[in-house]
Amino acid sequence: MDKTVVVTGLGATTPLGGDVASTWEALLAGQSGIVPLTEEWAADMPVRMAGRVQVEPAEVMKPVERRRLDRSAQFALIAAREAWKDAGLDGVEVDVHRLGVAVGSGIGGVTTLLDNYDLLLAKGPRGVSPRAVPMLMPNSPAAYVGLEFGALAGVHTPVSACATGCEAIGYALNMIRSGRADVVVCGGTEAAIHPLPISAFANMMAMSKNNEDPKRASRPYDKGRDGFVLGEGSGIVVLESEEHAAARGARVYAVLAGVGYSADSHDIAQPDPTGEGIAAAVRSAVADAGISPEQIVHLNAHATSTPLGDTGELKALRMALGEDAEHIAISATKSMTGHLLGGAGGIETVFAVKAVHELLAPPTINITDLDENADLDIVRDEPRALPAETPAGPIVALNNSFGFGGHNVVLAIRRA
Repeated sequence: MDKTVVVTGLGATTPLGGDVASTWEALLAGQSGIVPLTEEWAADMPVRMAGRVQVEPAEVMKPVERRRLDRSAQFALIAAREAWKDAGLDGVEVDVHRLGVAVGSGIGGVTTLLDNYDLLLAKGPRGVSPRAVPMLMPNSPAAYVGLEFGALAGVHTPVSACATGCEAIGYALNMIRSGRADVVVCGGTEAAIHPLPISAFANMMAMSKNNEDPKRASRPYDKGRDGFVLGEGSGIVVLESEEHAAARGARVYAVLAGVGYSADSHDIAQPDPTGEGIAAAVRSAVADAGISPEQIVHLNAHATSTPLGDTGELKALRMALGEDAEHIAISATKSMTGHLLGGAGGIETVFAVKAVHELLAPPTINITDLDENADLDIVRDEPRALPAETPAGPIVALNNSFGFGGHNVVLAIRRA
């Protein structure tokens, strides 16, 4: 661990708001961003709700720009521009040879792919867009963010299903630590609200079918939870070496202190019931950050609202941290945003950074009948004040992200 890495910029477009400020305000208010799907194709679907972005790209991007970008790349570019400006980098001369990008998507340009297949069937080969390949490739969001800022230190696209956003941020952390970059724009994005992905997830029995009450459909830790609700959007952070940020007098939100990785190697979709893989990632993040478990006061949980996943994560947390798991205020923000798949780790890192910076843990909504196995401190309905310090040092928040294939990534975020 050669360099201290700090967070200097935040950007987001989510089902709760078109930027970080509006998203955070809605999150603290316990608002749900889940809405009925009104498209004609949704009428006969088993799942007819999702977390649509609150502000459509058409409201903030020119048509000529949108035409060459898949929706996932549109979200990433919107969030990246906000994060860059928030970091105070507009108009600042940045050495582009020391500037990197790490942005991932779990599914990539799936709507571009499927829409162009429909065009192929309807109009033949000449009906397919010449822009289709650059739009559908999974690295497209990262590539366009790199083009936006002229990043030359490396533009990367980790892909690990729903752990993608956190893995990209962990990759960015190590780019700076290793001395390869001074600044990295990083996070996750997803745009998969389309009949095929929804049908596939629904047929796996992974999604909630509570179509009659969309805003209450995502219910982490509730006994009646019946699966996740799909969301879309992007969360991006700007990371810098502490020295680079200090030299330009940048505001620092938090320190990205460490990252932990592990793999379950158990099943392509189901989590390891022992919880050992998740526990290993938590332990690894704590060790990498050089912190004491006593400092961990907050967790943005993966908690997608699946029967096995929610309580299994808590079991693993207790396995990794023992009695120190008891004093962690746990928020399950997917109760409000839905599950952004590869974008989840991005927006939830934004939330965890805001939590340690503003000393507020967001609420978890929609718990009416708490699962008896959800036996740790769940923040319910109202935000929770956090301390600035612990006897062991500044407070730390963890952000958990887990993906199909058994990918586990945990970020440790320390108060600056």
